Amino acid sequence: MHVFHHIASLRAELARAGREGKRIGFVPTMGNLHDAHLALVKQAQQTCDIVVASIFVNRLQFGLNEDWDKYPRTLPDDTAKLEAIGCDYLFCPEEREMYPNGMDEQTRVIVPTMTDVLCGASRPGHFEGVTTVVTKLFNIVQPDEAVFGIKDYQQLAVIRRMVEDLCMPVEITASEIYRESDGLALSSRNGFITDDERPRVAELNRTLNWIGDAIKGGRRDFLVLQEEGAHRIERAGFALDYLEICNSRSLKPAAVDDTEITILGAMYTDGARLIDNISLTVV
Repeated sequence: MHVFHHIASLRAELARAGREGKRIGFVPTMGNLHDAHLALVKQAQQTCDIVVASIFVNRLQFGLNEDWDKYPRTLPDDTAKLEAIGCDYLFCPEEREMYPNGMDEQTRVIVPTMTDVLCGASRPGHFEGVTTVVTKLFNIVQPDEAVFGIKDYQQLAVIRRMVEDLCMPVEITASEIYRESDGLALSSRNGFITDDERPRVAELNRTLNWIGDAIKGGRRDFLVLQEEGAHRIERAGFALDYLEICNSRSLKPAAVDDTEITILGAMYTDGARLIDNISLTVV
């Protein structure tokens, strides 16, 4: 695996691949890789000739009092994991490489829809940081396909809208959620869960599935279901950020006649903010 720290050298390498007609796959990450990240790379390998992964802890998408300073940075271990599964290229730039003019004067990419609700409501400016850095990475790598995990459902929806609106020539592919045996979604922030909390944190996923089963069983009192679900999470000892039943495409509150529904939730443990979602088709 070739490792690049600078934009110019990566571009030169990928330009050669492009001239040879190779299909380029891309998996952007913030590192601290686990099996779900590696699955994104493996999925890209199925449809692309070469795969580029990036590791960059993007300070622009972290708000005040968030965990940018303590976000786990495990580059040597991450590099070994990527090499072991046959990833072709790794791009791991320094901040000054990505933001040479500083972040205060950085041109921003703003998606005006779907970014001020759910995670966007509790993390102001987060998605502006995401869409800005993803746009920069797409411009650097110029991939044919980019793979993102469905666990970050809102992020996936926002990026798809950005690509559509800006006519970016990249196919956005979604990868399934990878879970522990009790249903907890894999996340780089799971390392912040305490031993005492660990047996209880899967309540978020259990609650989402409970709501999904109720909807499939015919219930359409969505606000009541959200309230009942909130009580379940609070009884497990966690602070709820949000629990919303949404239209899968628009992320607006679901209407009673919607057929594609996504239930999204976020909660706080003592040391982490965990998110999860499930989607269902109602006939």
